Amino acid sequence: MDALLVGPGADLRYLVDHEAPPLERLTLLLVPREGEPALVLPQLEAPLAAEAGAHAELLAWSETQDPVAMVVDRLRETGAHRGTLAVQDRLWTMFTLALQEALPEARWVPGSRVMRELRLRKEPGEIAALHAAGAAIDHVHAQVPELLRAGRTEREVAADLDALIREDHDVVNFVIVGSGPNGASPHHEAGSRRLEKGDAVVIDIGGTRAGYCSDMTRDYVVGHEPYGYGALHQVLETAQQAAVDAVAPGVTAEAIDVAARRVIEEAGYGDQFIHRTGHGIGIEEHEEPWIVAGNDLVLEAGMAFSVEPGIYVPDRYGSRIEDIVVVTETGVERCNHRPRHAIVC
Repeated sequence: MDALLVGPGADLRYLVDHEAPPLERLTLLLVPREGEPALVLPQLEAPLAAEAGAHAELLAWSETQDPVAMVVDRLRETGAHRGTLAVQDRLWTMFTLALQEALPEARWVPGSRVMRELRLRKEPGEIAALHAAGAAIDHVHAQVPELLRAGRTEREVAADLDALIREDHDVVNFVIVGSGPNGASPHHEAGSRRLEKGDAVVIDIGGTRAGYCSDMTRDYVVGHEPYGYGALHQVLETAQQAAVDAVAPGVTAEAIDVAARRVIEEAGYGDQFIHRTGHGIGIEEHEEPWIVAGNDLVLEAGMAFSVEPGIYVPDRYGSRIEDIVVVTETGVERCNHRPRHAIVC
């Protein structure tokens, strides 16, 4: 590849430590095979990039200039305009098409061929940041029992959780509060339903702290467990433990999914486990590796992902246990350490 072209998003943050807004005005990092990287960006955004200490030469364009032409000129200077250009997977179509039209002799390939390999295995500083984010979200979950009382709405609980996450995170990424039958929807949006005694409640929360994400799910019950829930939750605890125990370098991502799914299927809940077992995490909540059937990626030390099997009984309740784990040279480390049984509030 002769150059990598990266627009706003996680890849840009990873490479130059700058959070560029995704605007209709072109912002593009150009990393040539030879020479220094350059960040082409709107003039009005240049002060923010400079203040952030973006690790690239800043090429600011005014409102009357053509930024695509600036990129093309820079590529011509490096000789990459006739070569193979790796373009970030999420660069807006209107920019990609304009660049392709201006560079008809270039060959285009997905930027993930470069970025995937860089981000898939975390370095020690990244792993430390994931552990710190995990500890921060553990602290929030420790306070959940104080929030769950009969008569409160899901939305009220979610607002309290949002405030608690912000105490030790820079950004709240999501808050899921699924009570009673709403817990059977894995990505339920907190609404006006009031908690009742006998409700099972799924709490899935996460944020970004110092650039790295937290993501953790635990289950709670209000007053007492609903009928049949205790046995179901014990199956889920066993399944999650089996999946974590299976994590090690040399094991495939698919094998982790199999370890969790086998326990749930043998207990008769197979049809009610309706999603993959996990997703990678780092500077994004969801990134590779995907812990799912059919993924034969071999795990290596430094890979980080969630382990989150779930069981969902329509019109009754749902249950999910999620921890972030990191593959080590000899096995696995958890980033979350709160109890995994359903806590009665």
